[in-house]
Amino acid sequence: MITIENVEDFPARARGAYVTVGNFDGVHRGHQRLIGRLRARADAAGVPALAVTFDPHPVALLRPDKAPVPLVWPEREIALLEEAGATEVAAFRTGRWLLDLTAREFFDRVIRRQFAALGMVEGPNFAFGHDRQGNVEILGGWCAATGIEFEVVDPISDNGQLISSSRIRQSLHEGKVEEASRFLGRPHRIRGIVTHGAGRGAGLGIPTINVDGIDTLIPLDGVYAARVFVPGAESQSGSWAAACNIGPNPTFGEQIRKVEAHLIGFVGDLYGRSLELDFLARLRSTRAFANLDDLLGQIRSDIERTRQICAT
Repeated sequence: MITIENVEDFPARARGAYVTVGNFDGVHRGHQRLIGRLRARADAAGVPALAVTFDPHPVALLRPDKAPVPLVWPEREIALLEEAGATEVAAFRTGRWLLDLTAREFFDRVIRRQFAALGMVEGPNFAFGHDRQGNVEILGGWCAATGIEFEVVDPISDNGQLISSSRIRQSLHEGKVEEASRFLGRPHRIRGIVTHGAGRGAGLGIPTINVDGIDTLIPLDGVYAARVFVPGAESQSGSWAAACNIGPNPTFGEQIRKVEAHLIGFVGDLYGRSLELDFLARLRSTRAFANLDDLLGQIRSDIERTRQICAT
């Protein structure tokens, strides 16, 4: 991955590429389509396919209170962009040096001089420059005048809904993880560190792990069928089916929101380990139970449904 911290330095191997610039949060199906088109144009010209993103998102600096919780962490975004077809990925180290550039300065100093772009591929809502002065109509005109190929890729709809990062966030806020999976082209994933909890699950014969330090969007409170990946842990499949609870534990009077999961068939100690968790389906909402037997009966049902969902 190439880090861009000014408007001068850039490695020679990525100059003269077909370029796309944007916030590819989630790298959803619309982004994948755009990157696929970028790669096709780049391959036809025999040059790199360069995807350029931002770290952090410009809104995090300009309007921190409006900054969206990311759908993916930076390293995963890079991997997903490469999986989608980018041969080179670069990230602007976002700062005033970049945000204060006018649209014309960004085009002349970055696109033309720094990247020496042979062509560009963007979505219809792409905006650039200070106060988002530039749009695809302006960019298309400047590209035509300077001999840079330019293409706008149409967005994708799913069941009449336009696929976008904001729409995916809405789906997750509503607990619609299966809908989010359709929009993303894969399950929504979070990562975190396993920490000590109350230990109540182990005492009930259903041990759970607590996951902290999560830096991406957590879905609506509820119980989910999930799949957990633990780097370096021994498993024939490399992962475990898991029943995951998000939210408080009202049956025991706990009101703190937390993420905990029971890994089906796992035996061992994961404290202090990092893991990743995919959300496959929402099973039910979080609620209080009248007694412990009712709670245990529901948990066993959740585990069985999770087992069935993960098996398919």
